Amino acid sequence: MTETATPKAANTMWGGRFAEGPDAIMTAINASIGFDQRLYAQDIAGSRAHAAMLAAQGILSDSDAAAIGEGLLTVLSEIEGGKFTFSTALEDIHLNVESRLTELIGEPGKRLHTGRSRNDQVAVDFRLWVRDQCDAAISGLEALMKAFLAQAEAGIDWVMPGFTHLQTAQPVTWGHHMMAYVEMFARDRSRFQDARRRMNECPLGAAALAGTSFPIDRFATAQALGFDRPTANSLDSVSDRDFALEFLSASSICAMHLSRFAEELVIWSSAQFRFVRLSDRWTTGSSIMPQKKNPDAAELLRAKLGRILGATVALFTIMKGLALTYSKDMQEDKEQVFDAADNLMLGLAAMTGMVSDMVANRPVLETAAASGFSTATDLADWLVKNLGLPFREAHHVTGTLVALAEKKGCDLPDLSIQEMTAVHAGITQDVYSVLGVQNSVRSRASYGGTSPERVAEQVARWQAALA
Repeated sequence: MTETATPKAANTMWGGRFAEGPDAIMTAINASIGFDQRLYAQDIAGSRAHAAMLAAQGILSDSDAAAIGEGLLTVLSEIEGGKFTFSTALEDIHLNVESRLTELIGEPGKRLHTGRSRNDQVAVDFRLWVRDQCDAAISGLEALMKAFLAQAEAGIDWVMPGFTHLQTAQPVTWGHHMMAYVEMFARDRSRFQDARRRMNECPLGAAALAGTSFPIDRFATAQALGFDRPTANSLDSVSDRDFALEFLSASSICAMHLSRFAEELVIWSSAQFRFVRLSDRWTTGSSIMPQKKNPDAAELLRAKLGRILGATVALFTIMKGLALTYSKDMQEDKEQVFDAADNLMLGLAAMTGMVSDMVANRPVLETAAASGFSTATDLADWLVKNLGLPFREAHHVTGTLVALAEKKGCDLPDLSIQEMTAVHAGITQDVYSVLGVQNSVRSRASYGGTSPERVAEQVARWQAALA
């Protein structure tokens, strides 16, 4: 619940500097509680760690610290139970929590803010929240990778066309194609892991910008909140949003990968391709055309990239012109990150569901793999290996044979040996052994290649890594 108090009420939180309350419009533009209330759990965790440290350092009495700790748990329970009333007059989550705490426990609640500022408070809250989102993204990515692994294992030796320029290029295996996305999303996982490691420093105790004269123990609060160490420079601590930018950057790349496979699903599920059948769970019908089965979930996933990338650009733009240290511009950081995180997690979950449910049309895949002169490169390689032709000459010979087959309306294996030897006298009957798509994929046995043997190795490697 959120309420708007009279502007005059906000003065008590600002102290004696202001004689009058702000204009109603100023209250509206200044308040962030409408969105930063999502940080309530992180704000309360940070405050509890801060109070415990103040008591350990003799800055707060043990009784005050105990009252604060219990009072904050009560506030947490009220928020989670939907019984807490958020006030825009109190601007943000920090003042809302502190005000309610003081209502509950009285004078000790007013001592909680000793040795800190809202600047380092929001920095630690936001960092904790983004760190949690990195963990969620890593978990979501691992689930998606496992879904692709299951598809790859089922179709290790299923043949399909590989494309360049969306034109048939060479035969590959279904398993190999699925494993390409395992590699992509593994890089996304590593980016979130790397960003998490770098952001795992605690800004709490940097205060407004210069640190504090109270004898606080920043190492203790960092440890209590699961950070590796406290941040080393108080100016940087309160003005840094690199952690959010890194999260958004990793999210944008991940969303781009989701969009790429979503595009393939849209194409593959069309009547013209029929490579896959999507589950009814991830498709919709038409209000006028009863035959339609639209891949709406995949289409929406393509669009999510625009939203997530837009959030990334927005935060870069917010931060680009800010001199040290904190400026109110930085209040506009959170909505971008919240929206991107929500849409990324939705996208990962939806794609995991679609990949798990989709059914590949193996006969159609194999027929398509044999079309479009997909074994032309195998023919050129045969000419190099068996006749000793330079590759450029082999390329020319093969191109001539492709043109002949195209003119006749047939594929390369359908050309007679006489037609082939008319182009190059050295060609023998053995050439037909490399023109089948199964032989083609089996021959691509270099590390990282599409042969079923190599694909099986990569599937086993990733299954072990994700176990």
